[in-house]
Amino acid sequence: MSLEQEEETQHGLLLGCSDAVPAFIEPNVRFWITTVRQSFIRRFLQWTELLDPTNVFISVESIENSRQLLCTNEDASNPASEDQRIQEAWKRSLATVHPDSSNLIPKLFRPAAFLPFMAPTVFLSMMPPKGIKSVILPQVFLYTYMTAFNSINGNRSYTCKPLERSLLMAGAIASSTFLGVVPHFIQMKYGLTNPWIKRLLPVVFLVQASGMNVYMSRNIESIKGIAVMDKEGNVLGHSTIAGTKAIRETAASRTVLFGTSALIPEIFTYFFKRTQFFLKNPGSLWILKLSCTFLTMGLMVPVSFSIFPQIGQIQCRSHEEKIQPSTEETEIFYHRGV
Repeated sequence: MSLEQEEETQHGLLLGCSDAVPAFIEPNVRFWITTVRQSFIRRFLQWTELLDPTNVFISVESIENSRQLLCTNEDASNPASEDQRIQEAWKRSLATVHPDSSNLIPKLFRPAAFLPFMAPTVFLSMMPPKGIKSVILPQVFLYTYMTAFNSINGNRSYTCKPLERSLLMAGAIASSTFLGVVPHFIQMKYGLTNPWIKRLLPVVFLVQASGMNVYMSRNIESIKGIAVMDKEGNVLGHSTIAGTKAIRETAASRTVLFGTSALIPEIFTYFFKRTQFFLKNPGSLWILKLSCTFLTMGLMVPVSFSIFPQIGQIQCRSHEEKIQPSTEETEIFYHRGV
């Protein structure tokens, strides 16, 4: 099924929910606002469920039924409901439907697809350089997927022309890829001998590039502003302050994710190469490093997604003057994006 067909189907889902309630508030937004004060541990456990790889393959029919249940069942208004059907419906909806547009997230870019795609790519991008192709291709794939994921799962509450978004993504891919290949070209040209510099230099550049990629792929949010809401989910206006804060928080979580995921396997392999087992089985190094990368990212992906709540809060007095008269509440909310 194409993305356009999925979006048409999702619009049908949205209309079904609209018929069910007088004033439609996106169920996913309602869920995240209700749980905004959850602890880090609760958010982490929530993300471990949403990142289940099987969520990539949930059928449109299952999502449609889940959404209909959430929009028509009174018990669904309580995210802590113990009804197994409602819990499963929330899981399907949160894992597959974008909170801002109410459209289906393409399967390859759902949060559950992030780890299976990124872990082997990060592993390949950290391999010692053997030639120009072996350096450039993993970096291009890494930052192409990263840019698309950041853009699709970012805030979508603003209007943007397709050409404008495409140019922004192309710039993010090109600049991130360039930054990613720099340490490898330095190694190829100067033949670095210090083992720690050889290992840490690519990690440092990966951290910088991953953070910069978020800023570049989602830069429009800080220019056009993103929707801000009251505690009921009613949109009060668009705020560039909220857009900037959403980008900054997401960029910070990405640097933690990729920095840790690249650093730990490098440290582990450094000490492993000094063992007798490695001397007898040198080929085991890459299997061990790949496994270590998967395990580290498997832990760090839900950690990084949980550092900040999906729905952020800002004091009303800190917003633009045009938004402040729209509500009497002291705090207003915005969707941060993944």
